[in-house]
Amino acid sequence: MVTHSSDFDLRSFSPYLLNMAAEQTSLAFQPNYKNRYGMLRTEWRVLFHVGRYGPITSKGVCARARIHKTKVSRAVAALEQKRFLKRQTVEEDRRNEMLSLTTAGHAAFQDLSKEAKEFDTKLMAEFDPEERAVLLRCLERLAGI
Repeated sequence: MVTHSSDFDLRSFSPYLLNMAAEQTSLAFQPNYKNRYGMLRTEWRVLFHVGRYGPITSKGVCARARIHKTKVSRAVAALEQKRFLKRQTVEEDRRNEMLSLTTAGHAAFQDLSKEAKEFDTKLMAEFDPEERAVLLRCLERLAGI
């Protein structure tokens, strides 16, 4: 086994740490949408954006969620098949479709939004109010939002 000496430590590389934190917290939240509604991560993200900002086009979801159009397209098809989402052709531009939640989709969105708030409260409980505020400001700045 060959080892290389380096001053670089991956464990203190910010993008690596952010990715590890995102993956760990995302996996911890996953049972809420996967076990209860049979959704995958991208489907949950699309459902959230349509519920929060809809009616919206797939292109709008891509821009807001920063998800590739192929993944959004697959998620939209899956959510439509699960009857959480419906599409309506835009008369002015028949290439575009407006996405909106069905009654079942709205109920799932409301339920998962509540669960997400509770999850976030528990997650952030490890930090005092000042640490929470700094962490959120830093994450928002890094995310460009």
